[in-house]
Amino acid sequence: MKDRFVVRNVKRTDETIIDIVVEKGRIIDIAKAGYGQGENVYDYSGYYISSGWIDLHVHAFPEFDPYGDEVDQIGVKQGVTTIVDAGSCGADRIADLAASKRQAKTNLFAFLNVSRIGLARVDELSNLNWIDQAKAIHAAQTHHDIVIGLKARMSKSVVGESGMKPLKIARELSNKTALPLMVHIGSAPPKVEDIIPCLKAGDVITHFLNGKSNNLFQANGEPLKVLTDAVNRGVHLDVGHGTSSFSFKYAEAAKQHGIKFNTISTDIYRGNRVNGPVYSMAHVLTKFLYLGYSLEDVIDAVTIHAANWLDKPELGRIKVGDRTNLTLFTIKDKQTALTDSEGEQRSYSKQIQPKGVIINGEIIEC
Repeated sequence: MKDRFVVRNVKRTDETIIDIVVEKGRIIDIAKAGYGQGENVYDYSGYYISSGWIDLHVHAFPEFDPYGDEVDQIGVKQGVTTIVDAGSCGADRIADLAASKRQAKTNLFAFLNVSRIGLARVDELSNLNWIDQAKAIHAAQTHHDIVIGLKARMSKSVVGESGMKPLKIARELSNKTALPLMVHIGSAPPKVEDIIPCLKAGDVITHFLNGKSNNLFQANGEPLKVLTDAVNRGVHLDVGHGTSSFSFKYAEAAKQHGIKFNTISTDIYRGNRVNGPVYSMAHVLTKFLYLGYSLEDVIDAVTIHAANWLDKPELGRIKVGDRTNLTLFTIKDKQTALTDSEGEQRSYSKQIQPKGVIINGEIIEC
């Protein structure tokens, strides 16, 4: 590929058609369609372009089973330029995850699991001896280039008899490191009524649309007071679809009652990528188009809003002078089966499909 090239006739989500001129890995011009000048021209007429998609909740440490996958397999190969591993590794293995960043084309960040063993086991918070505050603080400081927060999975199968104690320790670690918490909610105990009040502005609730009995909505679909209180004090709502954490019923209830996601993430790993119901970021985004959200709302959730939460606004914009960090995609008129984590299936007439990414000056097709 030449040092200078033009991405021709691409559409923004507001339907504006532009040319983007790239030189030596940076955007040097955003021109009226047909007016960009460069040695090579790549015509993507009919395709949308956005800043690179960001997935705030993935599992990208392939050694761990069942929750693991390859960085680029769930990154650039799916149209996602930045992934955030959501607690696969604690202090014991975060160095290995950080090392994988150097081999990948996808930008990689991580939430550090407050349990030093991470997802080497799936009950990582059941033994409080596995939470070593000194090691966690040292790991966060040593790998500050990748660690952007702390992760606590607060559901019965993970905490066992530990109850709320892991979250209280995680809160202490958050205060000591000035890193936000991402908290996974699932089956009780602990109850969400006990978990959510512990979260502060900037912390993240992931799986907030899950359909388990310990969810954030009443039977009639109205949000619990702990949820509306959390929204009002600035707690961040992340989808975290996953194998068992997304319900059409509660997604529709949230929309009806004005409880809007901040970010859409997949909680993707090898199993739910291959076998569903996640499959890909594009597939998850299609579900939110089906739910009636605008394309702009859906794409903003994986670009601007995710980048702002990361405090890396450059990842959520298209601006002259920035390094290339772009996703190309289209919306096909294609009947698509959409299945939630409860096994409920819906049919939709459209499908978001990624075409490729442009990252650090390189075009990588999906």
